[in-house]
Amino acid sequence: MKHSLYHTDISSHATDDLESRLTAGSTASERDKIVEALSLAVRARDQDPVVRPRGIDVADILHGIKADALTLQVALLSDPYLRDNLKEAEIKARFGEVVADLVQKVNWLNTFDEYRPTEIKEPAQAELLRRMLLSVVNDVRAVLVKLAYRLQRLRLFKGQDGELREKIAMETLDVFAPLANRLGVGQLKWELEDLAFRYLNPDKYRSLASELATNRASREAFVNQFIEILRQELDANHIHAKVYGRPKHIYSIYRKTQRKQLDLEELYDLHAVRVIVDDIPTCYAVLGLVHGRWLHVPKEFDDYIANAKENGYQSLHTVVIGPEGRPVEVQIRTQAMHDFAEYGVAAHWRYKEGGKQDAVLDRSINALRRLLESKDDDQAMLEDFRAELFEDQIFVLTPKGQVVRLSKGATPLDFAYQIHTEVGHRCRGAKVNGRIVPLTYSLRSGEKVEILTAKHGGPSLGWLDPHLGYVKTAHARSKIRQWFKQQDHEKHLRAGKSILDRERQKLGIKDVDLDDLARHFHLPRGDDLLLAVGRADIAPAQLANALRLPEWQPKVPAAHPAKKPLPHMGTASEEVTIQGIRNLLTYFAHCCEPKPGDRIIGYVTVGKGVAIHRQDCDNIIQLPPRKQSRLIDVAWGTESEAFPVELEVKALDRKGLLKDITHILAHEHINIVRTHSETNGDDQSVIMRITAEVSDLGQLSSVLDKIGQVHNVFSAKRWQHG
Repeated sequence: MKHSLYHTDISSHATDDLESRLTAGSTASERDKIVEALSLAVRARDQDPVVRPRGIDVADILHGIKADALTLQVALLSDPYLRDNLKEAEIKARFGEVVADLVQKVNWLNTFDEYRPTEIKEPAQAELLRRMLLSVVNDVRAVLVKLAYRLQRLRLFKGQDGELREKIAMETLDVFAPLANRLGVGQLKWELEDLAFRYLNPDKYRSLASELATNRASREAFVNQFIEILRQELDANHIHAKVYGRPKHIYSIYRKTQRKQLDLEELYDLHAVRVIVDDIPTCYAVLGLVHGRWLHVPKEFDDYIANAKENGYQSLHTVVIGPEGRPVEVQIRTQAMHDFAEYGVAAHWRYKEGGKQDAVLDRSINALRRLLESKDDDQAMLEDFRAELFEDQIFVLTPKGQVVRLSKGATPLDFAYQIHTEVGHRCRGAKVNGRIVPLTYSLRSGEKVEILTAKHGGPSLGWLDPHLGYVKTAHARSKIRQWFKQQDHEKHLRAGKSILDRERQKLGIKDVDLDDLARHFHLPRGDDLLLAVGRADIAPAQLANALRLPEWQPKVPAAHPAKKPLPHMGTASEEVTIQGIRNLLTYFAHCCEPKPGDRIIGYVTVGKGVAIHRQDCDNIIQLPPRKQSRLIDVAWGTESEAFPVELEVKALDRKGLLKDITHILAHEHINIVRTHSETNGDDQSVIMRITAEVSDLGQLSSVLDKIGQVHNVFSAKRWQHG
């Protein structure tokens, strides 16, 4: 069936007429491609029984706003039936890579379903959603095609009702009509707004339509009549000017009555005319002619040329009573003022949407609007748009459809801290588009991010390491640093003292001078050292390394000089191994009194066995060369007896998790006796119970800390039966 799509004849008179319209003014090559795409779109319409927007109708809409041949091809090939039955490779082969890429972008926009009415509670959130769509698609032609598809969908809703129609109408007013307005596509914008308003508030729509008493055609005829009279006045006074205008559409009228709290008959600008002249003196000359020809309303006159608005906007605004007693708003400006109003910071869409100034967005949207008005295919302008638009920003979605703006390169941790500080602190994993990713994953616009949190806990110091890539935004780094600084003072003191005591006991040190140890870490006081250790600013391994240095060992009182004790024979033999052999005659030298943990060396004496010295003992260092041959290697022979413990690790299951944990245990020289895992298929969590042999509780505490830092691990603790 897919192949048969290429063998279709266009037979109906209506389709023949559409073909002639779509191909009018095209080159021979463009005409062939449009006819081929039209053939596929007709076949799709005939084979698909589902009532939904069709590519041929969308192409007809775009032809009405003078879209180029390539955009018409994209519209035809984006038919929803073709989306499911025509492969991208086939489109690329027949129509080229640019068309295939644009079709994919339109298909993404047509299937995008992350709008949540409850989340769009303020203009800022709707604006973020619009920016996200632009940043993902980043091509004006794809946006134009999407807008035409949305308009056709609204047209098909006539005569229907239900929740879907209401949701689509709300999304149109929040997202797509402002996009059309921003791109300057007034014909699409007006109908999108009026249809959406008609579905959301049918009673008010009918009431306004009735109050206007005339239909759109008659209002347009009235404006045209006014324009003709004004042109005659200008010609009679030899003033060259461009004059154009249009009646306001129903939704615009409704918004104005709501915003200004006025009844319909109190509005003076239901019909508006714009006059563009060559210079400022001519502006005032035209104003004099208008006021001389028609009665004006003084309170509605504004001179924004002499008194420009804060954003630089300039123009003369006045309201006059035209034919049949109807008020008409007249705006008079120079071409430069008009260009500034259309393309500068005072662009018309800013008044409508109330958005804040964004210089990059200004430049990008202005380029798009000029591209729409250009007769030629300005590829350079299009490339500028792609390069500039949100080049330093990304827009991602929460599970509820809220849009979050982040810096380019942001990670799930940055996203978590942007949502809420506590979510960031308790973040232990993340899913992107339903798939588990590392916390260092670089997010892209349009992705949906879900943060997996622990009930308790805080951030890791490793998150601040720029080389690890956990966070990229200053906001997240600030919140992490603040967490470590704001933790309870006494809690850190107790934790620091507990860690210090544990490390002392492991090294067999009875006491230590806290102030001296603090100065080693360039801290002023002992309490500052304990706080730093308790906050994990100083790691237990760093503390242990410092305590092993000779200067931090406890001072041993000198032996009493009155009575020189006999050599302590045999005592060291139970604690020291000489070149791998135990139970030789040894004694500890009184000159340096080595203690367990000190680096030691043996000296073979004459008739007294082996004297055990510290390696930094002055007597050993100053030993004459002729006696150095008596030095032999010795080592502490006692070893801590390992005992078994059961560890419980709770985590989010992933490939390589067990390998990462066993690697930590192996690195710490901890023997694994057995392991057992239970995985929950519903939430992909896992509980591991590991029986391991440790030498002391200090080693146990240290290894549990390291396991707790493993990616996706929620908790690691000693497991007690019962």
